Amino acid sequence: MLYSTTTPGQKRRRLRDMLASEEILQFPGAFNPLSARLIEEKGFPGVYISGAVLANDLGLPDIGLTTLTEVAQRAGQIARMTDLPCLVDADTGFGEPMNVARTVQELENAGLAGCHIEDQFNPKRCGHLDGKNVVDIDTAAKRIRAAADARRDPDFLIMARTDIRAVEGLEAAKERAQALVEAGADAIFPEAMATLEEFQAIRDAVEVPILANMTEFGKSELFTVEQLQDVGVNMVIYPVTLLRIAMGAAERTLETIKATGTQQAEVENMLTRARLYELVDYEAYNHFDTGVFNFQVPGTRR
Repeated sequence: MLYSTTTPGQKRRRLRDMLASEEILQFPGAFNPLSARLIEEKGFPGVYISGAVLANDLGLPDIGLTTLTEVAQRAGQIARMTDLPCLVDADTGFGEPMNVARTVQELENAGLAGCHIEDQFNPKRCGHLDGKNVVDIDTAAKRIRAAADARRDPDFLIMARTDIRAVEGLEAAKERAQALVEAGADAIFPEAMATLEEFQAIRDAVEVPILANMTEFGKSELFTVEQLQDVGVNMVIYPVTLLRIAMGAAERTLETIKATGTQQAEVENMLTRARLYELVDYEAYNHFDTGVFNFQVPGTRR
């Protein structure tokens, strides 16, 4: 009921422990707090919060238009709804090294378990689009060093994302990953890897955990979790999957209503009223106020 009973510190420690294990971690992307609760209920070990999703949810493209305040507030709303650790996309850190330092502390305050910071120019663009630009290694390292120095909880995960593979190739990506680890990164997010062999090359280049981004319609094939584990990937994210599914269903339902004058044909595909009440734990609120839950929950068909 209400919010998570697990503290941010406990979530961060749990993420660290899981990354130290032999098991690959699947983090689906939540597009709102309720979807984070669903991710937890389905047995996943953690939640990913995509910068693209946060921007798109505001009706904006993923080109660095969102602010630190917007990201920290929404990510915090998602994180407090689940006992799972949440990893958030912090784009380029929202400014110069001092801004990056503030970003980390704001995300700590919001209850996140970790963040990733990338090496693109600001404003950035989606990692699976062409025409990206990356900063020089000195600038990229300063961002990560500022992030690592600023955190107050040593368990808060600082992940470095590099987009250099699409710009300068795989060898540059390996060198950049190594430099970012030296700057203080706890984990590496090599964006837009094209093959399993490229993930393996990054795995061989660094000793910290690495992340694979399995986003639809991107540069990477949608590899299975078994394939990724076989090449040493520690974490896999599905950043926009739930948003795309939800918006696709919303579009089809609107088209049905427009064409037929009723939503009846789509009712069988909906989350039922009873299931929604279950997901928000409506009945548990009766513990505090019998006036809140004083009715019969309708059947599963309503």
